[in-house]
Amino acid sequence: MSSDGMDRHAVMAALRARVARIERAGLEEREEPPAIPLCPEMDRHLPGGGLPRAALHEILSDGAGAAAGFAALLMARSGGTVFWIAREPDPWPPGLMGFGLPPSRLIVAQPANHQDALWATEEALRCSAISAVLLVGEKPDGTAMRRLQLAAETGGGIGLLLRDSEEDEGPSLATTRWRVTGRAGGSMHDLGDPQWTLDLLRCRAGRPRSWHVTWRAGME
Repeated sequence: MSSDGMDRHAVMAALRARVARIERAGLEEREEPPAIPLCPEMDRHLPGGGLPRAALHEILSDGAGAAAGFAALLMARSGGTVFWIAREPDPWPPGLMGFGLPPSRLIVAQPANHQDALWATEEALRCSAISAVLLVGEKPDGTAMRRLQLAAETGGGIGLLLRDSEEDEGPSLATTRWRVTGRAGGSMHDLGDPQWTLDLLRCRAGRPRSWHVTWRAGME
């Protein structure tokens, strides 16, 4: 998808039509919870009892893939159709299934550049049929963050910004900022369940904290 001559309205119209078909095919109408749950101990620490929807959340990665797994878990728990937006998308369906996210709920967009990535993210967040939007590898400036936050408030979904961790992150307009690090587990022949260190670096109306967690498929 190239920015030169790209008919953005046609592209988004096609994506919205696909979302509508997915919603009609299998998602029942239901009242969405006020926040996306993590686990009881973490939810008690977070204002609102989980990660709030209609908001942006930053996820900083150590580059080993643990942060992508954490993002997949959050998207799965958002309950609906989700967008994965990356210039070099690499979602692995079997891996996503392990976190409860089936391919039938996933739409992958591959923008050509930073500007198109921000545009696609904003448009997806504005769509009320989308429960979560993941933007990979981009760092929006303050103006773009405000636009994305307004879009999330309009659509009601959760916005996740996944990128590599930097030495000096500086301030953020996101509601939360996380650093996710993989931890060694299992044995040489059985890696075992994914283990993460989750550092909550910033939380609006909350306090920083760290947790060591293990994800076991099929357990909530």
